[in-house]
Amino acid sequence: MSKIYLIAKTEYTRMVRRRAFVLATLGIPLFIAGIIGLSIFFSVTRGESELPLAYVDASNVIKAEIVARYSSGDIGLTRYDTEEAALATLQAGDISAYYVVPPDYLVTGALTLNYWDESPSDEVQALFRRVLRSSLVADEPEAIRARLLNGVHLTLRSADGQKEADENEFINFILPFFVGMFFVFVVMGSAGYLLRAISTEKENRMVEVMFTSVAPSHLILGKTLGLMAVALTQVAIWVTALLAAVIIGARFVPFLQVLAIPWSFALIVILFFLPTYALVAGIMITVGSMFADMQQGQQVAGMVNLLFVFPFFFTVLIFTNPDSPILVALTLFPTTAFITVTMRWGVTAMPMWQLIASWLILVITAGFSVLIATRVFRVGMLRYGQSLKLRNLTDIIRTGDA
Repeated sequence: MSKIYLIAKTEYTRMVRRRAFVLATLGIPLFIAGIIGLSIFFSVTRGESELPLAYVDASNVIKAEIVARYSSGDIGLTRYDTEEAALATLQAGDISAYYVVPPDYLVTGALTLNYWDESPSDEVQALFRRVLRSSLVADEPEAIRARLLNGVHLTLRSADGQKEADENEFINFILPFFVGMFFVFVVMGSAGYLLRAISTEKENRMVEVMFTSVAPSHLILGKTLGLMAVALTQVAIWVTALLAAVIIGARFVPFLQVLAIPWSFALIVILFFLPTYALVAGIMITVGSMFADMQQGQQVAGMVNLLFVFPFFFTVLIFTNPDSPILVALTLFPTTAFITVTMRWGVTAMPMWQLIASWLILVITAGFSVLIATRVFRVGMLRYGQSLKLRNLTDIIRTGDA
Protein backbone atom coordinates (compact mmCIF):
# COMPACT_ATOMS: atom_id res chain seq x y z
CA MET A 1 0.00 0.00 0.00
CA SER A 2 2.91 2.35 0.71
CA LYS A 3 4.17 1.97 -2.87
CA ILE A 4 0.71 2.68 -4.28
CA TYR A 5 0.50 5.78 -2.11
CA LEU A 6 3.94 7.01 -3.20
CA ILE A 7 3.10 6.48 -6.87
CA ALA A 8 -0.25 8.27 -6.49
CA LYS A 9 1.39 11.13 -4.58
CA THR A 10 4.16 11.47 -7.17
CA GLU A 11 1.70 11.43 -10.06
CA TYR A 12 -0.57 13.94 -8.34
CA THR A 13 2.28 16.30 -7.48
CA ARG A 14 3.69 16.12 -10.99
CA MET A 15 0.36 16.89 -12.61
CA VAL A 16 -0.74 19.77 -10.38
CA ARG A 17 2.59 21.51 -10.95
CA ARG A 18 2.18 21.50 -14.71
CA ARG A 19 1.50 24.89 -16.25
CA ALA A 20 -1.32 23.47 -18.36
CA PHE A 21 -3.06 22.13 -15.23
CA VAL A 22 -2.76 25.46 -13.42
CA LEU A 23 -4.07 27.40 -16.40
CA ALA A 24 -6.98 25.00 -16.94
CA THR A 25 -7.87 24.87 -13.24
CA LEU A 26 -7.79 28.63 -12.74
CA GLY A 27 -9.18 29.46 -16.16
CA ILE A 28 -12.64 28.01 -15.45
CA PRO A 29 -13.16 29.98 -12.18
CA LEU A 30 -11.98 33.13 -13.91
CA PHE A 31 -14.42 32.46 -16.74
CA ILE A 32 -17.26 31.90 -14.25
CA ALA A 33 -16.30 35.06 -12.37
CA GLY A 34 -16.30 37.01 -15.63
CA ILE A 35 -19.76 35.78 -16.61
CA ILE A 36 -21.24 36.53 -13.19
CA GLY A 37 -19.45 39.89 -13.10
CA LEU A 38 -20.88 40.88 -16.46
CA SER A 39 -24.35 39.79 -15.33
CA ILE A 40 -24.05 41.94 -12.21
CA PHE A 41 -22.66 44.86 -14.20
CA PHE A 42 -25.47 44.86 -16.75
CA SER A 43 -28.05 44.28 -14.01
CA VAL A 44 -26.83 47.25 -11.96
CA THR A 45 -25.96 49.60 -14.83
CA ARG A 46 -28.64 48.79 -17.38
CA GLY A 47 -29.73 52.39 -17.71
CA GLU A 48 -33.08 52.28 -15.96
CA SER A 49 -34.86 55.40 -14.77
CA GLU A 50 -36.63 55.63 -11.42
CA LEU A 51 -38.79 58.61 -12.44
CA PRO A 52 -42.60 58.27 -12.43
CA LEU A 53 -44.38 56.66 -15.34
CA ALA A 54 -47.23 58.14 -17.37
CA TYR A 55 -49.80 56.72 -19.73
CA VAL A 56 -52.25 57.81 -22.39
CA ASP A 57 -55.39 55.66 -22.34
CA ALA A 58 -57.25 56.16 -25.60
CA SER A 59 -59.35 53.04 -25.01
CA ASN A 60 -60.47 54.00 -21.46
CA VAL A 61 -59.75 50.56 -20.00
CA ILE A 62 -57.57 51.72 -17.07
CA LYS A 63 -59.64 52.62 -14.02
CA ALA A 64 -58.63 55.54 -11.80
CA GLU A 65 -59.37 53.65 -8.58
CA ILE A 66 -57.03 50.85 -9.66
CA VAL A 67 -54.27 53.37 -10.36
CA ALA A 68 -54.78 54.96 -6.94
CA ARG A 69 -54.71 51.54 -5.25
CA TYR A 70 -51.35 50.49 -6.68
CA SER A 71 -49.57 53.84 -6.75
CA SER A 72 -47.26 54.77 -3.89
CA GLY A 73 -45.12 57.71 -2.84
CA ASP A 74 -42.06 56.38 -4.66
CA ILE A 75 -43.76 54.94 -7.70
CA GLY A 76 -46.66 56.65 -9.39
CA LEU A 77 -48.66 56.61 -12.58
CA THR A 78 -49.92 59.80 -14.18
CA ARG A 79 -52.60 59.91 -16.86
CA TYR A 80 -52.41 62.31 -19.81
CA ASP A 81 -55.24 62.91 -22.22
CA THR A 82 -53.04 63.30 -25.29
CA GLU A 83 -49.71 61.99 -26.49
CA GLU A 84 -48.53 65.56 -27.07
CA ALA A 85 -48.92 66.42 -23.39
CA ALA A 86 -47.16 63.24 -22.30
CA LEU A 87 -44.32 63.84 -24.77
CA ALA A 88 -43.83 67.41 -23.52
CA THR A 89 -43.58 66.15 -19.93
CA LEU A 90 -41.11 63.47 -21.01
CA GLN A 91 -38.93 66.04 -22.77
CA ALA A 92 -38.99 68.18 -19.65
CA GLY A 93 -37.55 65.26 -17.67
CA ASP A 94 -40.45 64.92 -15.24
CA ILE A 95 -41.37 61.34 -16.18
CA SER A 96 -39.31 58.32 -17.23
CA ALA A 97 -41.62 57.16 -20.01
CA TYR A 98 -45.21 56.86 -21.02
CA TYR A 99 -47.39 54.06 -22.32
CA VAL A 100 -49.93 54.55 -25.10
CA VAL A 101 -53.03 52.36 -24.93
CA PRO A 102 -54.55 52.72 -28.43
CA PRO A 103 -58.32 52.81 -29.09
CA ASP A 104 -58.30 49.26 -30.50
CA TYR A 105 -56.33 47.77 -27.61
CA LEU A 106 -59.10 45.33 -26.66
CA VAL A 107 -58.90 43.91 -30.19
CA THR A 108 -55.16 43.97 -30.88
CA GLY A 109 -53.69 43.88 -27.36
CA ALA A 110 -50.88 46.17 -28.61
CA LEU A 111 -49.20 48.81 -26.43
CA THR A 112 -46.48 51.37 -27.09
CA LEU A 113 -43.81 52.40 -24.59
CA ASN A 114 -42.04 55.69 -25.27
CA TYR A 115 -38.93 56.81 -23.37
CA TRP A 116 -36.13 59.32 -23.93
CA ASP A 117 -32.68 58.13 -22.83
CA GLU A 118 -33.32 55.50 -20.17
CA SER A 119 -36.10 52.94 -20.03
CA PRO A 120 -38.20 52.78 -16.86
CA SER A 121 -37.15 50.29 -14.21
CA ASP A 122 -38.57 46.78 -14.14
CA GLU A 123 -40.45 47.65 -10.95
CA VAL A 124 -42.21 50.59 -12.60
CA GLN A 125 -43.10 48.59 -15.71
CA ALA A 126 -44.41 45.73 -13.56
CA LEU A 127 -46.62 48.22 -11.74
CA PHE A 128 -48.22 49.39 -14.99
CA ARG A 129 -48.84 45.82 -16.15
CA ARG A 130 -50.45 45.03 -12.82
CA VAL A 131 -52.69 48.09 -13.07
CA LEU A 132 -53.71 47.25 -16.63
CA ARG A 133 -54.54 43.61 -15.84
CA SER A 134 -56.44 44.59 -12.71
CA SER A 135 -58.47 47.11 -14.68
CA LEU A 136 -59.37 44.54 -17.33
CA VAL A 137 -60.78 42.08 -14.77
CA ALA A 138 -62.16 44.63 -12.27
CA ASP A 139 -65.77 43.64 -13.00
CA GLU A 140 -65.20 39.92 -12.48
CA PRO A 141 -65.98 38.11 -9.17
CA GLU A 142 -63.19 38.17 -6.59
CA ALA A 143 -62.21 34.50 -7.01
CA ILE A 144 -62.03 34.74 -10.79
CA ARG A 145 -60.17 38.05 -10.61
CA ALA A 146 -57.55 36.59 -8.27
CA ARG A 147 -57.09 33.53 -10.47
CA LEU A 148 -56.69 35.63 -13.63
CA LEU A 149 -54.17 37.94 -11.97
CA ASN A 150 -52.11 35.22 -10.29
CA GLY A 151 -52.19 32.77 -13.17
CA VAL A 152 -51.78 29.01 -12.74
CA HIS A 153 -49.12 27.06 -10.88
CA LEU A 154 -48.12 24.07 -12.99
CA THR A 155 -46.45 21.03 -11.44
CA LEU A 156 -44.86 18.45 -13.71
CA ARG A 157 -45.33 14.92 -12.35
CA SER A 158 -44.51 11.57 -13.93
CA ALA A 159 -47.30 9.03 -14.34
CA ASP A 160 -45.90 6.78 -11.60
CA GLY A 161 -45.55 9.71 -9.20
CA GLN A 162 -41.83 9.16 -8.67
CA LYS A 163 -40.66 12.45 -10.20
CA GLU A 164 -42.12 15.89 -9.63
CA ALA A 165 -40.89 19.34 -10.60
CA ASP A 166 -42.17 22.88 -10.63
CA GLU A 167 -42.58 24.48 -14.05
CA ASN A 168 -40.09 27.18 -13.02
CA GLU A 169 -37.41 24.67 -11.98
CA PHE A 170 -35.76 24.86 -15.38
CA ILE A 171 -32.44 24.12 -13.70
CA ASN A 172 -33.56 20.47 -13.54
CA PHE A 173 -33.53 20.35 -17.33
CA ILE A 174 -30.37 22.40 -17.92
CA LEU A 175 -28.16 20.94 -15.19
CA PRO A 176 -27.93 17.36 -16.57
CA PHE A 177 -26.64 18.62 -19.91
CA PHE A 178 -24.19 20.90 -18.16
CA VAL A 179 -22.95 17.98 -16.06
CA GLY A 180 -22.60 15.85 -19.19
CA MET A 181 -20.42 18.45 -20.90
CA PHE A 182 -18.50 18.95 -17.67
CA PHE A 183 -17.85 15.19 -17.53
CA VAL A 184 -16.48 15.19 -21.07
CA PHE A 185 -14.19 18.11 -20.29
CA VAL A 186 -12.86 16.82 -16.96
CA VAL A 187 -12.66 13.06 -17.43
CA MET A 188 -11.48 13.05 -21.00
CA GLY A 189 -8.85 15.65 -20.17
CA SER A 190 -7.59 13.55 -17.27
CA ALA A 191 -7.66 10.45 -19.45
CA GLY A 192 -5.44 12.29 -21.90
CA TYR A 193 -2.96 12.94 -19.09
CA LEU A 194 -2.99 9.24 -18.23
CA LEU A 195 -2.49 8.18 -21.85
CA ARG A 196 0.39 10.63 -22.19
CA ALA A 197 2.03 9.41 -18.98
CA ILE A 198 1.85 5.75 -20.02
CA SER A 199 3.08 6.38 -23.56
CA THR A 200 5.92 8.66 -22.41
CA GLU A 201 7.23 6.14 -19.91
CA LYS A 202 7.06 3.44 -22.54
CA GLU A 203 8.99 5.55 -25.04
CA ASN A 204 11.75 6.61 -22.62
CA ARG A 205 11.94 3.06 -21.13
CA MET A 206 11.56 4.32 -17.55
CA VAL A 207 9.04 1.56 -16.96
CA GLU A 208 11.76 -1.07 -17.16
CA VAL A 209 13.47 0.56 -14.20
CA MET A 210 10.18 0.92 -12.32
CA PHE A 211 9.36 -2.76 -12.77
CA THR A 212 12.40 -3.67 -10.70
CA SER A 213 10.81 -2.18 -7.57
CA VAL A 214 7.04 -2.14 -8.06
CA ALA A 215 4.45 -4.56 -9.41
CA PRO A 216 2.48 -3.55 -12.53
CA SER A 217 -0.79 -3.67 -10.60
CA HIS A 218 0.58 -1.28 -7.96
CA LEU A 219 1.88 1.05 -10.64
CA ILE A 220 -1.43 1.12 -12.48
CA LEU A 221 -3.48 1.58 -9.32
CA GLY A 222 -1.17 4.33 -8.06
CA LYS A 223 -1.33 6.26 -11.33
CA THR A 224 -5.10 5.87 -11.51
CA LEU A 225 -5.62 7.08 -7.95
CA GLY A 226 -3.21 9.97 -8.45
CA LEU A 227 -4.94 11.19 -11.59
CA MET A 228 -8.35 10.65 -10.02
CA ALA A 229 -7.23 12.94 -7.20
CA VAL A 230 -6.15 15.48 -9.82
CA ALA A 231 -9.58 15.35 -11.45
CA LEU A 232 -11.36 15.65 -8.10
CA THR A 233 -9.15 18.62 -7.18
CA GLN A 234 -10.18 20.39 -10.36
CA VAL A 235 -13.84 19.55 -9.78
CA ALA A 236 -13.68 20.79 -6.16
CA ILE A 237 -12.09 24.09 -7.20
CA TRP A 238 -14.56 24.64 -10.03
CA VAL A 239 -17.63 23.73 -7.98
CA THR A 240 -16.48 25.96 -5.11
CA ALA A 241 -15.93 28.84 -7.52
CA LEU A 242 -19.34 28.25 -9.10
CA LEU A 243 -21.16 28.18 -5.75
CA ALA A 244 -19.36 31.32 -4.59
CA ALA A 245 -20.25 33.09 -7.83
CA VAL A 246 -23.91 32.07 -7.54
CA ILE A 247 -24.11 33.22 -3.90
CA ILE A 248 -22.57 36.60 -4.74
CA GLY A 249 -24.47 37.02 -7.99
CA ALA A 250 -27.81 36.18 -6.36
CA ARG A 251 -27.65 39.51 -4.52
CA PHE A 252 -27.85 41.35 -7.82
CA VAL A 253 -29.36 38.95 -10.37
CA PRO A 254 -32.92 37.72 -9.61
CA PHE A 255 -32.45 34.74 -11.94
CA LEU A 256 -29.89 33.25 -9.54
CA GLN A 257 -32.09 33.68 -6.47
CA VAL A 258 -34.43 30.84 -7.46
CA LEU A 259 -31.72 28.23 -8.01
CA ALA A 260 -31.83 25.22 -5.70
CA ILE A 261 -29.40 22.32 -5.49
CA PRO A 262 -31.05 19.01 -6.50
CA TRP A 263 -29.34 16.77 -3.94
CA SER A 264 -30.70 13.53 -5.40
CA PHE A 265 -29.07 14.39 -8.71
CA ALA A 266 -25.81 15.25 -6.96
CA LEU A 267 -25.81 11.78 -5.37
CA ILE A 268 -26.37 10.14 -8.76
CA VAL A 269 -23.47 12.09 -10.24
CA ILE A 270 -21.11 11.04 -7.44
CA LEU A 271 -22.11 7.37 -7.60
CA PHE A 272 -21.60 7.15 -11.36
CA PHE A 273 -18.61 9.47 -11.70
CA LEU A 274 -16.00 7.43 -9.82
CA PRO A 275 -16.52 4.06 -11.57
CA THR A 276 -16.82 5.83 -14.92
CA TYR A 277 -13.49 7.50 -14.31
CA ALA A 278 -11.97 4.13 -13.40
CA LEU A 279 -13.38 2.69 -16.64
CA VAL A 280 -11.89 5.53 -18.67
CA ALA A 281 -8.55 5.08 -16.91
CA GLY A 282 -8.50 1.34 -17.59
CA ILE A 283 -9.27 1.83 -21.28
CA MET A 284 -6.68 4.58 -21.71
CA ILE A 285 -3.99 2.55 -19.94
CA THR A 286 -4.77 -0.37 -22.24
CA VAL A 287 -4.58 1.85 -25.33
CA GLY A 288 -1.36 3.50 -24.17
CA SER A 289 0.24 0.13 -23.44
CA MET A 290 -0.73 -1.44 -26.77
CA PHE A 291 0.87 1.07 -29.13
CA ALA A 292 4.53 1.87 -29.62
CA ASP A 293 4.19 5.68 -29.62
CA MET A 294 1.80 8.24 -28.19
CA GLN A 295 0.53 9.50 -31.57
CA GLN A 296 -0.97 6.13 -32.44
CA GLY A 297 -2.49 5.86 -28.99
CA GLN A 298 -4.09 9.31 -29.26
CA GLN A 299 -5.73 8.41 -32.57
CA VAL A 300 -7.33 5.31 -31.09
CA ALA A 301 -8.22 7.14 -27.87
CA GLY A 302 -10.09 9.75 -29.90
CA MET A 303 -12.30 7.05 -31.36
CA VAL A 304 -12.77 5.46 -27.93
CA ASN A 305 -13.96 8.80 -26.56
CA LEU A 306 -16.94 8.61 -28.90
CA LEU A 307 -18.21 5.66 -26.87
CA PHE A 308 -18.60 7.95 -23.88
CA VAL A 309 -20.18 10.95 -25.65
CA PHE A 310 -22.47 8.85 -27.85
CA PRO A 311 -25.66 9.77 -25.85
CA PHE A 312 -25.37 13.37 -27.03
CA PHE A 313 -26.40 12.18 -30.48
CA PHE A 314 -29.78 11.20 -28.98
CA THR A 315 -30.58 14.55 -27.36
CA VAL A 316 -33.82 14.98 -29.33
CA LEU A 317 -34.94 11.47 -28.40
CA ILE A 318 -34.21 12.16 -24.74
CA PHE A 319 -36.65 15.07 -24.80
CA THR A 320 -39.33 13.34 -26.86
CA ASN A 321 -39.17 9.75 -25.60
CA PRO A 322 -36.76 9.42 -22.65
CA ASP A 323 -37.91 5.88 -21.82
CA SER A 324 -37.36 4.45 -25.30
CA PRO A 325 -35.57 1.07 -25.60
CA ILE A 326 -32.54 2.74 -27.18
CA LEU A 327 -32.04 5.01 -24.18
CA VAL A 328 -32.62 2.15 -21.75
CA ALA A 329 -29.87 0.22 -23.58
CA LEU A 330 -27.55 3.23 -23.39
CA THR A 331 -28.34 3.50 -19.68
CA LEU A 332 -27.20 -0.07 -19.11
CA PHE A 333 -24.16 0.07 -21.40
CA PRO A 334 -21.14 1.01 -19.22
CA THR A 335 -19.44 3.61 -21.43
CA THR A 336 -22.68 5.53 -22.07
CA ALA A 337 -24.25 5.03 -18.64
CA PHE A 338 -23.05 8.22 -16.93
CA ILE A 339 -24.17 10.75 -19.54
CA THR A 340 -27.39 8.88 -20.36
CA VAL A 341 -28.43 8.62 -16.70
CA THR A 342 -27.72 12.30 -16.03
CA MET A 343 -29.57 13.48 -19.13
CA ARG A 344 -32.60 11.23 -18.57
CA TRP A 345 -32.77 12.31 -14.93
CA GLY A 346 -33.87 15.81 -15.96
CA VAL A 347 -36.83 14.70 -18.07
CA THR A 348 -38.16 11.43 -16.66
CA ALA A 349 -38.33 9.21 -13.59
CA MET A 350 -36.07 6.26 -14.29
CA PRO A 351 -37.08 2.95 -12.68
CA MET A 352 -34.91 2.03 -9.73
CA TRP A 353 -33.93 -1.28 -11.30
CA GLN A 354 -32.39 0.55 -14.25
CA LEU A 355 -30.29 2.76 -11.96
CA ILE A 356 -29.11 -0.18 -9.85
CA ALA A 357 -28.41 -2.43 -12.84
CA SER A 358 -26.60 0.36 -14.67
CA TRP A 359 -24.39 1.13 -11.67
CA LEU A 360 -23.56 -2.53 -11.00
CA ILE A 361 -22.68 -3.18 -14.64
CA LEU A 362 -20.55 -0.03 -14.65
CA VAL A 363 -18.66 -0.99 -11.47
CA ILE A 364 -18.01 -4.54 -12.68
CA THR A 365 -16.86 -3.33 -16.10
CA ALA A 366 -14.61 -0.69 -14.53
CA GLY A 367 -12.95 -3.30 -12.30
CA PHE A 368 -12.52 -5.62 -15.25
CA SER A 369 -10.99 -2.83 -17.38
CA VAL A 370 -8.43 -2.01 -14.67
CA LEU A 371 -7.54 -5.70 -14.37
CA ILE A 372 -7.08 -6.04 -18.13
CA ALA A 373 -5.12 -2.78 -18.22
CA THR A 374 -2.71 -4.18 -15.65
CA ARG A 375 -2.08 -7.28 -17.77
CA VAL A 376 -1.71 -5.34 -21.01
CA PHE A 377 0.56 -2.83 -19.29
CA ARG A 378 2.86 -5.60 -18.02
CA VAL A 379 3.14 -7.25 -21.43
CA GLY A 380 3.12 -4.11 -23.59
CA MET A 381 5.71 -2.18 -21.61
CA LEU A 382 8.26 -4.95 -22.00
CA ARG A 383 7.85 -4.95 -25.80
CA TYR A 384 9.81 -1.81 -26.55
CA GLY A 385 9.13 -0.42 -30.02
CA GLN A 386 6.42 -2.99 -30.76
CA SER A 387 2.67 -2.54 -30.84
CA LEU A 388 0.31 -5.20 -29.58
CA LYS A 389 -2.20 -6.53 -32.05
CA LEU A 390 -5.84 -7.27 -31.37
CA ARG A 391 -5.03 -10.99 -31.33
CA ASN A 392 -2.48 -10.33 -28.57
CA LEU A 393 -5.10 -8.42 -26.57
CA THR A 394 -7.49 -11.36 -26.84
CA ASP A 395 -4.81 -13.74 -25.59
CA ILE A 396 -4.00 -11.42 -22.67
CA ILE A 397 -7.66 -11.23 -21.64
CA ARG A 398 -8.05 -15.03 -21.87
CA THR A 399 -4.75 -16.26 -20.41
CA GLY A 400 -3.08 -13.20 -18.88
CA ASP A 401 -0.15 -13.41 -21.32
CA ALA A 402 0.41 -12.73 -25.03
